Amino acid sequence: MGRPKRVALGGYVYHVLNRANGRLRIFRKKDDFAAFEAILAEGIERVDTRICGYCIMSNHWHLLLWPRKDGDLSEYMRWITLTHTQRYHASHGTAGIGHLYQGRYKSFPIQDDDHYLTVLRYIEANPLRAGIVESPSGYPWSSFAARKGLEKPFALSDGPLALPTNWPRLVSRAMAVADHDGISNSIRRSAPLGDPNWVKRTAVTLNIESTIKPRGRPRKGTGHL
Repeated sequence: MGRPKRVALGGYVYHVLNRANGRLRIFRKKDDFAAFEAILAEGIERVDTRICGYCIMSNHWHLLLWPRKDGDLSEYMRWITLTHTQRYHASHGTAGIGHLYQGRYKSFPIQDDDHYLTVLRYIEANPLRAGIVESPSGYPWSSFAARKGLEKPFALSDGPLALPTNWPRLVSRAMAVADHDGISNSIRRSAPLGDPNWVKRTAVTLNIESTIKPRGRPRKGTGHL
């Protein structure tokens, strides 16, 4: 049985991520990171989507995208992934040695309330959690750095929700376990992230109800009615 068709409607905010095949370190030097940012910028010119946040790590990346029209997310990510793969192999002389990414990108929709801010915090705090920097402002390849004034080849969207004035302190603060676990579950299952009623409605609308159903076999009955 094939994979269910992914329905990416416009107007939703999506957390999108992908990892290098075999966790290969594909971003090693400044030029590697800058080249990917340039591809993100070119993609915006081709597909009118919005980037609300991002972080590029050595072997994976996170994007917070807000597409305007139905199908824009898929079109944008298809072009980004294909173009980055082609240019990476051309630049590093690695054509023909295998896939650059472990598979197709993962994504899940996010409710545009505090859940949106929680996911953006999660994305921009990646280098901090990884122990690469002591402060998120010390990592240049993220939307946090862009917000602090570092020049980038594209402009960030303000997103559907204004950032609080204490945003830098929030990103630097350890995330609650429940929030982290909720995001991890949505990444693993491509499940919507939000309030329970919103999650159910969105799963139906996007035809991804399987992502919120319990996994495993149901428990056997005890014989009592």
